Amino acid sequence: MTSLAVTHLQLSHFRSHKRAVLDVDARPVAIHGPNGAGKTNLIEAISYLSPGRGLRRAQTGDVARKPEALGWKISAELSNTGRVTELVTGAEGTASRTVTIDGKAATQTALASVVRVLWLIPAMDRLWIEGAEGRRRFLDRATLSFVPDHAEASLRYERAMRERNRLLKDMVRDAHWYGALEQQMAEAGAAVQANRAVCVAALIAAQDGAATAFPIGELALTDTGEIMADGAEALLSAFQDGRGRDMAAGRTLSGPHRSDLEAVYAAKGVPARDCSTGEQKALLISLILANARALARDTGQPPILLLDEVAAHLDADRRAALYDEICALGAQAWMTGTEPGLFDALGARGQYLRVTDSAGASTVTPEPSHAD
Repeated sequence: MTSLAVTHLQLSHFRSHKRAVLDVDARPVAIHGPNGAGKTNLIEAISYLSPGRGLRRAQTGDVARKPEALGWKISAELSNTGRVTELVTGAEGTASRTVTIDGKAATQTALASVVRVLWLIPAMDRLWIEGAEGRRRFLDRATLSFVPDHAEASLRYERAMRERNRLLKDMVRDAHWYGALEQQMAEAGAAVQANRAVCVAALIAAQDGAATAFPIGELALTDTGEIMADGAEALLSAFQDGRGRDMAAGRTLSGPHRSDLEAVYAAKGVPARDCSTGEQKALLISLILANARALARDTGQPPILLLDEVAAHLDADRRAALYDEICALGAQAWMTGTEPGLFDALGARGQYLRVTDSAGASTVTPEPSHAD
């Protein structure tokens, strides 16, 4: 299996990091330091090596270090079985984020074909009890790791739907205004549905028969709208037939934007939303690991994992099991925790960084690997 890793990372005016330069290898990276020191900011920077708004879903201007507001820049070298790719992304002031790959301007969506990044952060702990939007976002991030073109299909669908919703709010009744938009929505929406189905199937397959200390989740795609349409023709009919109802509501009431991801704790037969907080967390970790296993199987290399404060919510046995699974995958996982002792079970298999804060500026210091 080939390796994929960030081996060089340089931050300029990103969040609390005025400047940081790191050189690491492909082993897991354990980052420790007090709350507020800038640990999460460090892994958030890595999340910007993938398409989108990063693991905090921040606006472009919000990640620039204050009070300078000079803009921000992230430079990275990505090692892929000996081949090095240079990735640079950033923004000046409130300007849009830019991306270059090996010195050439690129779109954000192009990043999905270069590096696959998965993350788990504390804000996701409410995934199973919050609204469906958060679960769709989680599912689409996972889907993007399998189907890099998924972002484009999602954008096409959202753009066409916004235009259709504008017509609905304006009470436009002429069918000719809707035809082209609904055709675009149907084609893009069918692609979104198909991509999500590929992802869910891959996650299910990666869980079946896996030797893991984390629970298996029985997964299913559902639709919170009144119409569960599958395929472009079915979607087109649903949009056409639903115009009157949608006009009364002022928005599109059916389609992929109303889908939901459901999970059941398989060993207990209990829906994830009804599980304990610890069980819900374990299910989340299980899905992230299944996603990584599926990618390793399908592409020949595991993704880069960003796990924020994950160790603090696990007992010693589960922490050890998590590190064992990450190392067995051969994944470069960037993990944060307040205490270095949380990573004792990782031992010499990992590399260690200490993050401290002084006068509002973060400092990152490499530390010797811990003994087993």
